[in-house]
Amino acid sequence: MRSVWNGSISFGLVSIPVKTYSATERTASVSFVRIHAKDGGRIHYRKVCELDGEEVPTEEVGKGYQAADDTIVPITDEDLAKLPLPTTKTLTILAFVGADEIDPLQLDKSYFLGPNGVAATKPYALLRDALEHQEKVAIGKVAMHGRETLAMLRAHDGAIAMHTLLWPDQIRSANAVAPSEKVEIRENELTLAETLMDSLGDLDESELHDDYREAVEELVTAKLEGGEPAAPRAAPRGGKVIDLMAALENSVRAARESRGEGGGAAGEDADEADQASVTPIGSRKTAKKAAAKTASGGAKKAAARKTSRSAAKKSASGKTAASGGKKTAAGGGSGGKKTAAKSSAAKSTAKKSAAKKTGRRASA
Repeated sequence: MRSVWNGSISFGLVSIPVKTYSATERTASVSFVRIHAKDGGRIHYRKVCELDGEEVPTEEVGKGYQAADDTIVPITDEDLAKLPLPTTKTLTILAFVGADEIDPLQLDKSYFLGPNGVAATKPYALLRDALEHQEKVAIGKVAMHGRETLAMLRAHDGAIAMHTLLWPDQIRSANAVAPSEKVEIRENELTLAETLMDSLGDLDESELHDDYREAVEELVTAKLEGGEPAAPRAAPRGGKVIDLMAALENSVRAARESRGEGGGAAGEDADEADQASVTPIGSRKTAKKAAAKTASGGAKKAAARKTSRSAAKKSASGKTAASGGKKTAAGGGSGGKKTAAKSSAAKSTAKKSAAKKTGRRASA
């Protein structure tokens, strides 16, 4: 690889000479050339001076800064080299922070840093190991390609990777695009969305490829051979979402089937498993309330049965007691009548005896 910037990393009083290499390439992406649609001729862009109208070769193209009054001020490489910027040839580390403190929106371009010379190997490895051991990234400033920028250093595959960062004031606010209406997300919807996230599985980088580039290459090959390009594959269309919960549940099933968890009899079991693992999630509160009602209803029914049985026992006991009381009362009444009859008979007998005695005395 060809280095794009040579300088050093300033780590306290330690200076680490490094070479910078581009970490990414765009040669694999699709690129087109501009042609004249009428005859297919290439269209070239030429650098023409607006003063004399002549084409300017690349070696004569320089830099200029447009002032506020549209005046162009020529700037040479010698002028830039004389600027009092320590970051022109040195990446100065300002702080070490956690990687999660850097907003991904700030990430700009990626580079690899390599030690420049044998003497730089040990301090380079020391900084790399310190970053990896502390699980932190270094934030610094560096001047590259005619401008000063923030930079982030991190350990990556045994090397140090550098990401140039945008300045904080270059990040636009999301207030203009965030929903202005208050949206209420229910717990079961959030849970089901998280279930869908888990169902999609892990990312296999070996399966990542540029479908668009492959389709363009197939089209070009077909045209070169004089044939007709293959009919485009119909992309699945997503219908209008009417029921969010139903769409989430169907998405979970589709994700699981794509991983081979369904099909045939196993597919029916998977559907049942989906119903068991997905549908109740959407009705968690309802299920809890239903269970509570069922338990409460069962308890009430059991209590009612016990009360009914107890009342029945008390009723039977009351009837027995009442029946016994009536018998007793009836028995007592009969005995009383017999006793009263005997007493009346005794009194009548006594009166008759007294009358007889009186009659005898009178006759005498």
